[in-house]
Amino acid sequence: MKALIVSANMFEDSEFLIPYYRLLEEKIETDIASIKAGTITGKHGYKVVAALSLNQIDPSSYDLVILPGGKAPSALRKNEKMLTLIRQFFEKGIAVAAICHGPQILVSAGVLSGRKATCYKSVAEELKDAGCHYSDQKVVVDGNLITSRIPADLPEFMREIIKKTKI
Repeated sequence: MKALIVSANMFEDSEFLIPYYRLLEEKIETDIASIKAGTITGKHGYKVVAALSLNQIDPSSYDLVILPGGKAPSALRKNEKMLTLIRQFFEKGIAVAAICHGPQILVSAGVLSGRKATCYKSVAEELKDAGCHYSDQKVVVDGNLITSRIPADLPEFMREIIKKTKI
């Protein structure tokens, strides 16, 4: 089992850190990637090092991808390499987990049509417009897709992610 967290500057700190440390607790090897390798900074000032750039990601190396929220998804969704990677993860059936604004990346990648998902309330219309069956629940699981709304939903989000790591 190997996981990847992809984010950029202005990520929501708790939505990045809680999944990261929870995966480490489970002894799951976890890589961090961003648009380019180097330090990225969260909305509340926490800094993490992205060892990989988007260009260095091999989708077949991962079993799970996590997309934290905050303002980072607005930068990532504009990056064509990111969108191509997301499509590849979906094509390969790799588990993709996105929280808060993270599903905006999935909207831009065009992978939500006919899928069930949730997100931060201000993003709901975008999901619906993308053909997604939006549901205002703490966590929504649709096959290999796991989505959640807000930091308060992290326990449920992580419960479903950890279930996927046990399969």
